Amino acid sequence: MGTILDSIIERKKVEVEELRKSAREIPETSSKPRSLLKALREANNVAIISEFKRASPSKGDINLSLDPAQQAVLYASAGASAISVLTDEKGFKGTFTDLTKVREAVDLPILCKDFIVDQIQLDKALSAGADVILLIASALPLEKLSELYEYASEKGLECLIEIHDETDLEKALQIKAEIIGINNRDLKSFEVNLENTERLGPLVKKAGAMLISESGMKTRDDIVRAAAAGASGVLIGETFMTSSDLQNTFSEFTVPVVGEQYEG
Repeated sequence: MGTILDSIIERKKVEVEELRKSAREIPETSSKPRSLLKALREANNVAIISEFKRASPSKGDINLSLDPAQQAVLYASAGASAISVLTDEKGFKGTFTDLTKVREAVDLPILCKDFIVDQIQLDKALSAGADVILLIASALPLEKLSELYEYASEKGLECLIEIHDETDLEKALQIKAEIIGINNRDLKSFEVNLENTERLGPLVKKAGAMLISESGMKTRDDIVRAAAAGASGVLIGETFMTSSDLQNTFSEFTVPVVGEQYEG
């Protein structure tokens, strides 16, 4: 019996073939990408990557009423360092149109968060206004991960390489990933455990990559835990999408970056 991730990846392969049929409709873009890597390196506090996320397979509908452009402006004014946009439609009710609307509304780095399995998805993300794309190590063989990483780099896109365990970390290190995200959610079971960042974070920092902790961030203490493990940034979706006072939530989640005690 396959995992949740397996079923999503199989669905994505079908969607890629559909996208390929309309490939000629994907326009080229000449805009200069904004750098998430630069934002992470220059931040004095743990950088907040706020996510526009309508729904998820594990939570169901989170907030279907928000407008992506308006929410992006709120995120930017509250102090977000970057914005993540879910573009997977069937699992997360997101679209590339959402990403384009966010791009038109703010000048922050934008992460296209999807299950990328093919170069054509990178072309689509770039044309929609993405600066950064997510590559999930556990969803891709090393050869494919390396191929997509190189292609994205050639196109001027930065990559957030997402890992969940030591095997994923080894893949990320082999392709010399500069930004590594530790997903506290196991995409095979969708269970969340912040101890994942605490276990893998020091290994990521020792390798010299910038670290982002993803999923399960609900309180200031969660951010403090991630920072103590070496995180330079956190990616937060549901907590912000359901917040009744974004400015206050952002203020509560403002945590200084911990010194580079894991650098080796």
